[in-house]
Amino acid sequence: MEKIKVQEAVGKVLCHDITMIIPGKVKKRAFKKGHIIKDEDIDVLLSIGKDNIYVFEKQEGMLHENDAAKRLKKLVAGEGLEFSDLSEGKITFIAKYDGLVKINKEELFKLNYLGEICFSTIHNNTPVKKGQKLAGIRVIPLIIDENKILEAEDKIKEKIIKVVPIKSKKVGIVTTGNEVYYKRIKDAFSPVIKDKVGEYNCEVIRQKILPDDKEKISSAIKEFIDEGAELIVCTGGMSVDPDDVTPGAIKNTGANIISYGSPVLPGAMFLVSYYNNIPILGLPGCVMYNKRTVFDLVLPRVLAEERLEYKDIIEYGHGGFCMNCEICNFPKCGFGKGV
Repeated sequence: MEKIKVQEAVGKVLCHDITMIIPGKVKKRAFKKGHIIKDEDIDVLLSIGKDNIYVFEKQEGMLHENDAAKRLKKLVAGEGLEFSDLSEGKITFIAKYDGLVKINKEELFKLNYLGEICFSTIHNNTPVKKGQKLAGIRVIPLIIDENKILEAEDKIKEKIIKVVPIKSKKVGIVTTGNEVYYKRIKDAFSPVIKDKVGEYNCEVIRQKILPDDKEKISSAIKEFIDEGAELIVCTGGMSVDPDDVTPGAIKNTGANIISYGSPVLPGAMFLVSYYNNIPILGLPGCVMYNKRTVFDLVLPRVLAEERLEYKDIIEYGHGGFCMNCEICNFPKCGFGKGV
């Protein structure tokens, strides 16, 4: 520490809190330890009886928390982000637009494991809105050895956080089942699908209602592809009953089946496939009557044009159990947040 006159303190880092007391009116902290003194602070300091203050001596190779936070922000921040002003050594990351937040968990762990650095984020793969707070970064000590920041800049090879835009797509719905086709029951599936894709401003170009006929289902899927559908959703016929032929019909189109089945409840009989680059999803019956299911977890990733792999589905086992809360706060809950 160095004791100096307040008139000489502009640009210096305050070593201690300074309290303002006005008898009978107020007692509050006027300046916080770590504050960088500005021109306009001088008169205030003098008015509360501070002719001299303690500041940090500048040392070669040491960084103030504000300078360290700026370098770390540059190191970790990817696309789709805006930032708060520096506040007490911390920078808050904010979504620049609606999208899907992607966190590189391995690099995040590496950064925090270095010690003396704090980078805290929301969960990976969370749909977010423009202006939403996503993360905060700072160093823990007020003054940090620059070598720690240099080590981070050497070891962190990829951006840790970004927001990927969610793109509206043209959706075709293939509804299967003899009970619906022959009007034994009313179709209750398509309104749910339209609502869920509508959350992301997708356009449902058409719905086809078909019997449990493998060839007709395959043909309908191909027709939607020819019509320009960018996402095809198949409902019904996804279990292992003899009449449930939808998975086989999807496979017969030539689509690559990524996963038939998922470790998500509700959503165990979920199917993910791709016909070239067009996703074809087979939805189990739970999507029709549960508030949130595997479809809610996968849909924003598909709309963000992430090509899902088998491991992406399997990872949902951790966090993939929906507690079916009476008041649903999804996505501000633990459902699907293990990935």
